[in-house]
Amino acid sequence: MNRRDFITLLGSAAAAWPLAARAQQMRLPTIGFLGTATPSTLSSRVAAFVQRLRELGWIENRTVAIEYRWAEGRPERFAEIAAEFVRLKADVIVTSGTPVVIAAKQATDAIPIVFVTVTDPVGSGLVVSLAQPGGNVTGLSLQSPDIAGKRLALLREVVPNLSRVAFMGNTDNPFVLREMREFQTAADTLALKAVTSEIRQPRDIVPAFDALKHRADAIYLASEGLVDANRLRINILALGARLPTTWAQRELVEAGGLMSYGPSFLDQFRRAGDFVDKILRGTKPADIPVEQPTKFELVISLLVAKALGLEIPPSMLARADEVIE
Repeated sequence: MNRRDFITLLGSAAAAWPLAARAQQMRLPTIGFLGTATPSTLSSRVAAFVQRLRELGWIENRTVAIEYRWAEGRPERFAEIAAEFVRLKADVIVTSGTPVVIAAKQATDAIPIVFVTVTDPVGSGLVVSLAQPGGNVTGLSLQSPDIAGKRLALLREVVPNLSRVAFMGNTDNPFVLREMREFQTAADTLALKAVTSEIRQPRDIVPAFDALKHRADAIYLASEGLVDANRLRINILALGARLPTTWAQRELVEAGGLMSYGPSFLDQFRRAGDFVDKILRGTKPADIPVEQPTKFELVISLLVAKALGLEIPPSMLARADEVIE
């Protein structure tokens, strides 16, 4: 190599060094997304969240990075994934459900945490108050008065001569226990006999259905990671036992349930994008008030109703936000 070529090569390398250094220093803001169930269960919710971020200027892999992790209905994974996000130095963690938010908060008091669905953020100690959360946690509450009563009343409109309703849920979750108490109170008010069917692991599901034979006319499902991750199996068993089901979200009806009523989780996940936007632009989670549900929806599956031999009243079909045919 002659002297002129060597100088040219040296100059090119020197010019590249600052660029290489800048490339190493460039790091996209990173969102750690902790899904409690499976990717297929949460796909539509994730899409709503990502779309809202895009509208706010946060484009995945261009202006923001999103690290997805899935607990697949296994509570023991919550702390493990939260710790991984801490090691990754995520700029914000997004997740849903009280137990997983508690696990994330135990893993870090520095990284902002946005929850999408929490029943009682004040009572669970996640925030100081709804207006002034304090700490590193804020998000969207699911608090709504008498949601269990409304779901049971709608179920009674659909199921003729309904007298016995089974509550099925993961009772290791303290907020499922709280919902179960609300369910029992609502059942008493509506003169319905309440039956409880507790599940804590996937292997408990089949025995739970066996135990319900001749004891229930319908099933009220308490939605959380374990139940949601096993929604197809639960709905198949319910159809086989000819037991109508009422769920909290539309995705669980789309997976073969009869009906659902509750806050729109798609809307909640979409609104979570606004919280993340504020945090990435410098607002502290302590100063972002917790928000309540603003959109509720009733979803009914005529396919499942037909399979169960049920006639949905026209008045209810007129009130439904979506009818699956």
